[in-house]
Amino acid sequence: MKHTYETSGTCSRLIEFELDGKTIHNVKFTGGCNGNLKAISKLTEGQDAEQIISILEGNTCGPRPTSCADQLARALKAALEEERGA
Repeated sequence: MKHTYETSGTCSRLIEFELDGKTIHNVKFTGGCNGNLKAISKLTEGQDAEQIISILEGNTCGPRPTSCADQLARALKAALEEERGA
């Protein structure tokens, strides 16, 4: 299932991704640090969403209380909850 998440408090503005059960595919960030976010997308491809959440959740960026990685964790949590309720 395809998901879209509007970020908050980061340079990236939007995260798009697909979940096949709990497996992550096709993560794409709009805005943000292009190279770093491409790397996050590659590293999360085919990975278990719950494992990625546990790794990335709470990651900060400089003085900000969140980061693009943390926003991805939040997006994955919301998507898993949405799919469980569907």
